[in-house]
Amino acid sequence: MPRREPFGMRGRASPRLEMQGAAAGGSRNRLRDLFTPLDTLLVSGGDPRLSLDPTGRVNAYGCPASPEPAIWNFASSTASTISQAAYDRVALAREELMHKCLFDEVEVAFNARCEDLRDELRGHLQLSPRVDVVFSPSGTDSQLHALFLARTMLGARPVTIVVGADQTGSGTTHTARGHHFSALTASGFAVRKDAAVAGLAGASVSLPLRAPGAGIAMRTDADEAVLHAIEATIAQGAPVLLQIVDSSKLGWRAPSAACLDEIARRWPRKVQIVVDACQARLGRRRLRSHLDRGHMVLITGSKFFGGPAFSGALLVPKGLSRSLDRVEGIAPGIFDYAGRCDWPMAWTALRSRFEPRPNFGQWLRWEAALAEIGSYYAVPGAFRAEMLAELAAGIDSMIALSPSLRSVPAATEVAGIDDEEFAQPTIFPFTLLCDGKPVSIAETTAVYRALARDVSAEISGSAEDRHVAAQRYLIGQPVRLEREDETPRALLRLCVGARLVTEAWSPDRAEAQRNVQHLLDHIAHVLVKIELLLAGGTAASVPVKSAFEV
Repeated sequence: MPRREPFGMRGRASPRLEMQGAAAGGSRNRLRDLFTPLDTLLVSGGDPRLSLDPTGRVNAYGCPASPEPAIWNFASSTASTISQAAYDRVALAREELMHKCLFDEVEVAFNARCEDLRDELRGHLQLSPRVDVVFSPSGTDSQLHALFLARTMLGARPVTIVVGADQTGSGTTHTARGHHFSALTASGFAVRKDAAVAGLAGASVSLPLRAPGAGIAMRTDADEAVLHAIEATIAQGAPVLLQIVDSSKLGWRAPSAACLDEIARRWPRKVQIVVDACQARLGRRRLRSHLDRGHMVLITGSKFFGGPAFSGALLVPKGLSRSLDRVEGIAPGIFDYAGRCDWPMAWTALRSRFEPRPNFGQWLRWEAALAEIGSYYAVPGAFRAEMLAELAAGIDSMIALSPSLRSVPAATEVAGIDDEEFAQPTIFPFTLLCDGKPVSIAETTAVYRALARDVSAEISGSAEDRHVAAQRYLIGQPVRLEREDETPRALLRLCVGARLVTEAWSPDRAEAQRNVQHLLDHIAHVLVKIELLLAGGTAASVPVKSAFEV
């Protein structure tokens, strides 16, 4: 089928040679692309959320493309700055690929490297070699991959039921219906946001997790709601793609394991489950359990693990991928969202339909993420569990003692769950109060932005206060809460990520404990800075929409 030229390439000499490699010069041009400045490569091959602001040189999440050690990262539910160790690995990986391209075509060398990354990811997560890995620029892109594969496996256009629709990224509203979630794809194609992706469009059902009229709490009837939605959909003759959440941007999970067992018993081969584990806040046993059940799993290297935004992947059980050998018609819109190297090399028939279009930015972000994942799992499991438990207790206590913060209780599914180190929450959401009254969305957004800046000049207090105000912190982006018959509010989130554990670890137990205490001191400073900002009126009016989770 004919291919469209990526947006921004029209009018340039031989755009197909540069972007698609349709002729002999394509490989040489792609090799030339590897000589692009590293910071530029790291933010390439994604959608506009990755673009750097021309003034601050940060993306939509407040993160620069290169290491920024002066910023403390407590924002792993959203995005983190790249670490020096990850940046060093990225630089070395590019150098090694350049060297290999002296002996092989770029596509050959790049394909081999992507396969190596698949093996490395499976190794770190202790997954079977039979689990296939589909790479993508983001978890949102992976949702479209899952919809495409589910339609192929189910043999018909499914209805997507989204559990926790109020707890997922904003793009899910579009991808669940097979629609474009941005005006520009990661491949560089201009599209119309919320228009149908050719061949993928369909119906969706949204199941929110917040209980109506119960403040900020998870509904208690989530299992019943899921079963009812599936039953009603299948009664209409449509198969179901059920997207469940493990865990959400507030750390919630649904439905229960018992509910999943009931679904498998009642509707075999009529319901395909895909797990939104993009936060990567689940133990490796739990992850394997999902795959053993035949679930596809969405995961990223850029949330808990702390790689740079964006790096997405879809984990596919081997039994499901067999049906791809029989694929004939392909939804044409998926060509805008994948290149040949994104699919496993074993998927020969499917890969042959796609252009050999290397996404160097996506690859390098995964190189960075794998540096973090490998470092995290090199830390002894006992220390990981102990540290996360100690941080959870400390953060809960500090939020409870703050007069300006009100915590959001963890969902009941998290407490006591057998999930290795993730038996404890790692996301700590809270609302802001000023004089005992809820703070507006605009003020909450301003506090979020000010935490990432040196605002010492705006604080009239002690030297210690000004010292705290000068420190720069990234925390989880505001989450907007629509409330029935009430003014909308927003939550902020303190997040514990893998890199905090990695950097605190030491075989010397006393040193490790000092590192954990130092980390708790910085978390205390985050809360003190919030208090200072609220008391000093530094939370000035700012554009609200752009600061929310996107």
